[in-house]
Amino acid sequence: MKQLPVKFGLLALFSASVVLAQGGSGADGGPDGATMKETEEGIPVTDPLVQEKCGSCHAPDAKSNLSRISWVRTTPEGWAQAIKRMVRLNGLGITPEESRAVIKSLSASHGLAPEEARPVMYLPEKRIIDEVLPNETMRGACASCHAFAQPLSWRRSKLEWKTLQDLHVALYSQADAQYRRPAEDSEQPAGRDPKDKMTRGEYALTYLPKVAGLHTPEWAAWSSRLRAPRLAGDWLVVASVPGQGRFVGTMTVAPGAAADEFKTSASLTSLSNGATISRSGTGLVYSGYSWRGSSKGGAAPGKPDDLGSPARETMWFAPDQQRAEGRWFWGEYQEFGYDVKLVRATAAPAILAVTPGAVKAGTKGVDVTIWGHNLPASLTAADVDLGAGVTVARVVSATPGKAVLSVDVAASASAGQRDVGIGGAVLEKAFPVYRKVDYLKVTPETSLARLGGTKFAKGYQQFEAIGYDNGLDGKPNTSDDVAIGPVDATWSMQEFMSVYYDDDMKYVGALSPTAFFTPGLEGPNPERRFSRNNYGEVWVVATAKGEKDKFGKPLSARSYLVVTVPMYQRFDQPEVSR
Repeated sequence: MKQLPVKFGLLALFSASVVLAQGGSGADGGPDGATMKETEEGIPVTDPLVQEKCGSCHAPDAKSNLSRISWVRTTPEGWAQAIKRMVRLNGLGITPEESRAVIKSLSASHGLAPEEARPVMYLPEKRIIDEVLPNETMRGACASCHAFAQPLSWRRSKLEWKTLQDLHVALYSQADAQYRRPAEDSEQPAGRDPKDKMTRGEYALTYLPKVAGLHTPEWAAWSSRLRAPRLAGDWLVVASVPGQGRFVGTMTVAPGAAADEFKTSASLTSLSNGATISRSGTGLVYSGYSWRGSSKGGAAPGKPDDLGSPARETMWFAPDQQRAEGRWFWGEYQEFGYDVKLVRATAAPAILAVTPGAVKAGTKGVDVTIWGHNLPASLTAADVDLGAGVTVARVVSATPGKAVLSVDVAASASAGQRDVGIGGAVLEKAFPVYRKVDYLKVTPETSLARLGGTKFAKGYQQFEAIGYDNGLDGKPNTSDDVAIGPVDATWSMQEFMSVYYDDDMKYVGALSPTAFFTPGLEGPNPERRFSRNNYGEVWVVATAKGEKDKFGKPLSARSYLVVTVPMYQRFDQPEVSR
C-alpha cells in the first residue's frame, strides 16, 4: 500500500538534557540509552567555533570527540534543526552568522557522502512522493509520523539510534505505543523464542544501524576527497514544471563572498511557447556538493504558479562537479517548482531536449526540433541518429542551439524510448516512439491541497494527464510501458464516497480547464451541514479529447485529492534551511 508521507515532519534530533533525565528501560524493554556505553569510534570535532558553541553541553574527550555530536552525521537541514532545538530547549546562545558557520563546518566534517544523500534528496527538495518502504514494520516504527527519509537522512552509531528512540518516547506519547507493537513482517532473530515476538522498536534498532550506520565506505571515501566546490562558469539547464511544460537554457555561476558561495543568473526558454524567463540569485554549497540557494524573476509574481516567483533551490552536484539535479520550489507549501538538471557547458556539442516529444509509428514528415549547445551549423541528415525505425528525411534548419529536422517513423517501429546522437553528443531516452495511447494516468496519483484565503495562504495543486503505450507485452501497468507525455484532456471532479451526503465537490474548491486546483476558504462554512470546514475528498478526472479505448469511448483516468485544513503548526521551521 502506498503512503503519502507527511510533508513537514520533525525527526527528534538529540538533546542531552532530555535524554539524561530519562530513567527505566527503553521502548523495547532493553536498557536505557543513557546508561549504555558508546563502543564505536567517534568523528572528532576540530573547529574551534563548534567546540565553543557546543562543548559546554556536549563534553569533549581526549580525542576531540564531543559527546553525541561525534557519533552522528546528517544533512545541512538536520544540523540546522538541531541548532534550533538547542536554542529553544537548552538555551544555546548563538548568532545567525555563527549558526551558519557551525552548519557549514558540521556538514563538512559530520555530513553525508553524495551517494548517501542522493536517495533522500526529495526531503530537502520538498517533494510529496509515494515513498518506497522496506516493510510494514518500518512504516509503523518511523513512517507513520514522518517521512521515512527523515531517519535515512542521518547516520548514527548503534547507541545513538537507541538514544534517539528513547528520546522519541520521552517527547512523543504515541511513540512508545508504536515501538511496543509486534513487528508485522520481520524475521525473528536466531535462537529467540517464537512466542517472544520482536517488537517494532527492537526491529528498528537492528535495521537502522545496518542501513544508516555511522561509519560507511561512502563516507570514508568522500572524507578524503572533499574539496572546495569549483562551480563558477556556464551551465546548461533542462527544466520542467507540471502544467507548464519543459524549458531549456543556461545558468551562469559566479564566485560569491566565500569559496562555497555563489551568485547566479539564469535564462530559460519555454519549449511550449518560446517565452523566456530570467532569474537571478545566490547559492551556498555544503559538504562540497549540496547546493542550497534562492532566486527570483524580475517582476512581482502575478499568480501563485508564476514562473518568476521567488524560489528556494536545492540541488545535488555530482562529485566530478560536471552535472547536477534538483528542484527550485515555491508556494506556501512548496507545491510549485522547476525540476532541473544541469550539465557544465564546454566547447563540445551537447543535446538538451527534443520537441515535440513523442512521435507515432507510421507518421512521415514530422518536424522534430533538437535543442542543444554547440551543435554543428552545417548539419546533414547523415550526421543525426534518432534510433531504430526513425529516419531523418532532411535538415530543415540548423544553428548551434537548435536543429529542425523532417523525420519519418517506420510503421513497424517498436514502441520505446530513443536516444539522439549528433557527432559525439548523445542524449539518452530523448523521446519516445509510440504505437497507440492505450491508457492514461493523472499525476500526481495521490495529492494534497490546503484550504486558505482568509488568514492562511492556500495550498494549490496542478494535475496532468499522461498517456501510456502498453509496450511490447501489450499489457498496461507493466515495466515495459512507454510514457508518451501529456495528453490534451477535459477535467472534472467526482465525489469520493467516504461520507454520504457531504457534497465535497460543492465545497472543496475549483478545478480549472488546465487542471489547476484552487481550494476553498478555511474556517467553518455556515452553508455546509454542521457548519463544517470546506475540507473533503474528491476524484480529479481527466478525459482525453482525442484518444479512445477499444470500445470507442474516450480514455479517462483519475487522481485522489485530499483537501484539508491549513497547516496551523509547522514542526520543521522553513526558515532554517534558507
